[in-house]
Amino acid sequence: MNIGFIGLGVMGQPMALNLARAGTQLIVWNRSADRSESLRAVGATVATNPAEIFKLSRVAFLMLVDGDAIDAVLGRGTSQFNRNVAHHTIINMGTTSPDYSRGLEADIRNTGGTYVEAPVSGSRKPAEAGQLVAMLAGEHAAVQSVRALLEPMCHQTIVCGAVPSGLLMKLAANLFLMTTVTGLAEATHFAERHGLDMQQFRAIVDAGQMASDISRAKILKLVMRDFDVQGSITNVLKVNQLIAEAAREAGVASPLLDVCHALFGETQALGYGQSDIAAVLCALEARTSSSN
Repeated sequence: MNIGFIGLGVMGQPMALNLARAGTQLIVWNRSADRSESLRAVGATVATNPAEIFKLSRVAFLMLVDGDAIDAVLGRGTSQFNRNVAHHTIINMGTTSPDYSRGLEADIRNTGGTYVEAPVSGSRKPAEAGQLVAMLAGEHAAVQSVRALLEPMCHQTIVCGAVPSGLLMKLAANLFLMTTVTGLAEATHFAERHGLDMQQFRAIVDAGQMASDISRAKILKLVMRDFDVQGSITNVLKVNQLIAEAAREAGVASPLLDVCHALFGETQALGYGQSDIAAVLCALEARTSSSN
């Protein structure tokens, strides 16, 4: 059975590669065609357009940047939408607003198709290693029908309930990630400005009770000023906004998130939009310079 995969960006490309290498009969498409060549090299079929994906497969993974991109490849709002999604299972692995996902599920189900949320926790390195965590939501039968397909990409899949529980869980996890990395960047900036040995600081963070996979990865990037992208500032800023909107709708206070939003915006304005989230260090440094 052919499985479709649309969206071969920073995360999507290694995810699709893991599927293909595991023997999945994969057909892929990406707006920038050059991103498909690594998939072709491992035996995947490269489609010439999204419609070909839906013609040749009944299950399609979407790893796209936002709702507009999803609507465009599905043909939502056009006559093509029915042909693309009727009797198909659409698996949304990207991060969109919960309200958008709820509406998309309704539209897909109205055509006779099925829809599963499967946003993932993890950045490029876990994606390359097949160590992502997927948060599944949707009708029980639909979720169970696709769960095994995720195994080459995810070391764990957690069923969260009905749509949009998967995306809400993803936003909650990302709130923790954003505030953690920003706090670590501020601690790094503090240590550096006090003239501490930065390799010693890194060793202490790595050995302490607060150490984690994410702290070990990001403290290395911060100390080495390595901003090669694993999760970009632009993407983090977009997800931050989604979390803020969901918080406001629920009347939930989010003061730490709001501080992060300001710092990520300042980091992007400094020209680091396509750099890793660790580049938030540069916004902290700019604030220090402007106050002196």
